[in-house]
Amino acid sequence: MFKRTRLYKTLILITVFLVIGFTFAGIGCVDNNKEAGTTEDTSSASEDTTDEKGIMIKGSDTVLPLSQAEAEEFMLKNADKSITVIGGGSGVGIAALIDGEIEIAMASRSMKDSEIEQAKQKGINPLETTIGWDGIAVVVHPENPVNQLTFAQLKAVYDGNISNWKDVGGEDRKITVISRDSSSGTYEYFKEEVLGESEYRQDALVQPATGAIVQETAQNKGAIGYIGYAYVDNSVKALALDGGDGIFVPATQEKILRGEYPLARKLFYYTNGEPQGLTKEFMDYVMSAEGQSIVSEVGYFPAI
Repeated sequence: MFKRTRLYKTLILITVFLVIGFTFAGIGCVDNNKEAGTTEDTSSASEDTTDEKGIMIKGSDTVLPLSQAEAEEFMLKNADKSITVIGGGSGVGIAALIDGEIEIAMASRSMKDSEIEQAKQKGINPLETTIGWDGIAVVVHPENPVNQLTFAQLKAVYDGNISNWKDVGGEDRKITVISRDSSSGTYEYFKEEVLGESEYRQDALVQPATGAIVQETAQNKGAIGYIGYAYVDNSVKALALDGGDGIFVPATQEKILRGEYPLARKLFYYTNGEPQGLTKEFMDYVMSAEGQSIVSEVGYFPAI
């Protein structure tokens, strides 16, 4: 009886040690797999998406409504995949791409040479794709009697040489100049095309998003702002601008498509090299006939 008891105890101890041994061996295998996975995850953002179910797009507030519409339709057709779209400005999106935080940067301007150099230093190879065209509308309160401005007048309003609407044919009312913040591609495009070597006036009311410009202009009878054409609605009035030959051209889809409206520009997606995986699938959809029809539906103009 004593010997049998000792035998049982010995067998139990052996079994316990075997179980513990297998447990630690299993833990070692999991850790090794994790380390291998970590190594694979250090690849570039575009490469990571080859087998991923979700990607992130970030940047221009002008491109934001277009990307949101494209992503919504894409996900309806691909329920198992996720496209996250965030605004913040062209500069914000480009910086996120350079830092490897996103798969696609939205931009309403081309990348600067300094940004491209910074990207290359971090192993990022920015690839530009034109996804559509946009017109920049100069907007005022609907009750403002002014319906048009020359480029010289618009420049004078924004650089501070004109501060009252009566000086451009309007009422005796102070002009409230509204601008996007410096991280916006629209801010930089407007400065280049309208202000040239001049600077924005010091008292300009800076807004972090295009929607905020629309809201402020709709509430302020003395306000003037500039926004992407897709944001124009009945709460604001878009002014006609001098096309350069003394003829004032309204900000309409027809005039922008004909190239008659003076403030028109390309809209971009930037990726880290040639897109792969889900990034490529989404890009291909945006550039397809269906994707480009969404560009028109949102209020922009197809790239192809």
